[in-house]
Amino acid sequence: MPSTPHPSSGYLAIQPITDEEFESFRELIFEIAGISLCAGKKMMVASRLQRRLVHYGLHRFSDYYHLVTNKTHPREMQTLVDLLTTNETYFFREPSHFDFLRNEILPQHTNNVFRAWSAACSSGEEVYSLAMVLADTLNDRPWEILGSDLSRRVLKRAQRGHYPMERNEGIDFAFLKKYCLKGVRSQNNTFLIDQKLKTQVRFRQINLKEELPNIGHFDVIFLRNVLIYFNQETKKEIVHRVSDLLKPDGYLFISHAESLHGIESGLKMINPSIFRNC
Repeated sequence: MPSTPHPSSGYLAIQPITDEEFESFRELIFEIAGISLCAGKKMMVASRLQRRLVHYGLHRFSDYYHLVTNKTHPREMQTLVDLLTTNETYFFREPSHFDFLRNEILPQHTNNVFRAWSAACSSGEEVYSLAMVLADTLNDRPWEILGSDLSRRVLKRAQRGHYPMERNEGIDFAFLKKYCLKGVRSQNNTFLIDQKLKTQVRFRQINLKEELPNIGHFDVIFLRNVLIYFNQETKKEIVHRVSDLLKPDGYLFISHAESLHGIESGLKMINPSIFRNC
């Protein structure tokens, strides 16, 4: 087995992933991140990992599994996590949540710092959507946002706050003018989040499956489109862990496609996707 990576030259015959190999990766990503991959994800796993086999000159997925787990390449485990965690997101996804934040939560807020946490922020679109609403509604009152994710790759993209122009769908035109800078020349067809917003946002790698670091308490936590990847027991652990960081009368948002059914959270359901710490 090669000890150092090398680029592919010519045709490399990679053997199809077997059921046993797929099961090994399923168990590994569950152990690391608590993510439950269904049997239907076998081809997704193979297609996402194939380029890593090419990178190392390997022919079998079992060889790559051993490379990742024997720790001779310690950074490769993070690469595996980055490849197997789904990071689909966009600006102002599920807009009714942002309407509720603007119309129901922020008008009740006093002058202390309003703190929001996007607990699975992916490449940052949710964080900057929150930032636009807070900046526009709170005006000069202080606020801050934490964005976290398991994937370092998407966190780097989030920190840059630089997106292709086609990603601006969902952003109100007034917000585009006020908070987004249109790229020119070499940056044509892209836009950059304004520095005024970025200075009040920070990003951090956090694994929700593990004990959370000391990040304080929050008025609002967005835990959206992440619970669907966990089994029921892991969901319970994550919801309890995250909801413990809500301030009194703070709000937890999950996606409309998710549910806390069967999870005793101690939170009051405002509607099926919004919960209050009463």
